[in-house]
Amino acid sequence: MAKTKLLFITPEMSPFLELTKISEITRQLPMAMQEKGFEIRILMPRFGSINERRNRLHEVIRLSGMNIIIDDNDNPLIIKVASIPSARMQVYFLDNEEYFQRKHVFRDGNNKFFEDNDERLIFFCKGALETVKKLGWAPDVVHCHSWMTSLVPAYLKTIYKDDPTFKNSKIVYSIYEDGFTETLNPEFVRKATLNGVLPEHLDAYKAGDIQALHTGAVSYSDAVVLGNEGLSEELLKYVKNSAKPVIQAGSALDYENYYNLYEEIANEEFVSLA
Repeated sequence: MAKTKLLFITPEMSPFLELTKISEITRQLPMAMQEKGFEIRILMPRFGSINERRNRLHEVIRLSGMNIIIDDNDNPLIIKVASIPSARMQVYFLDNEEYFQRKHVFRDGNNKFFEDNDERLIFFCKGALETVKKLGWAPDVVHCHSWMTSLVPAYLKTIYKDDPTFKNSKIVYSIYEDGFTETLNPEFVRKATLNGVLPEHLDAYKAGDIQALHTGAVSYSDAVVLGNEGLSEELLKYVKNSAKPVIQAGSALDYENYYNLYEEIANEEFVSLA
């Protein structure tokens, strides 16, 4: 029997970038699922604070060279890779000089939210899916972590729904209280309406705040993980009303719950684990 293919898309992962608890989860969870027999791939941005030499990143020429068009601008996508020897896993890094080569991640040295975080989000989400296509690797489950991945579910269920790489993929979205209090650029949804995506497809995202990004992602996902406590009551109510399979990530990772969730949605057995 073929291995279940599990794709993780995340803004951070230990030891490369450690901003929040997401970095720990996205390091430990893939390792645990690999030990259970899953085939794993991991994608994250190559933020400027990630040391290439220390982490032994190197460019993957056959994957690089694509352009991601945002607001009529061509943005080169460079793919780099690093290995985690102890886990026998490879992590693919999406790089772009304009969007990611900065000393800081989401805020500048004065703690000001970057004005182009909307375009950085679009670039990463679109670039991640194009990279997987180029890999020629069709995931059974795509697990998206945090608001930086929130457009992936929408893109998968619209412009990529008939793509051979993704047509059978199921989506899990993890919500974390790792967000921002600002609002993305008012033109965010317009910029995010790439070929094949209509403005109405992104209605849930329109407000451009953290709540809207999570709500939009949940609406297109097949299952939801509540990544930590402290999520808004409004958001929790929306998740509950969605009637989708939900698991609550505890203080210690419950790998069995994750394993069951992945297997059930990959086999279209939608059983709630809440």
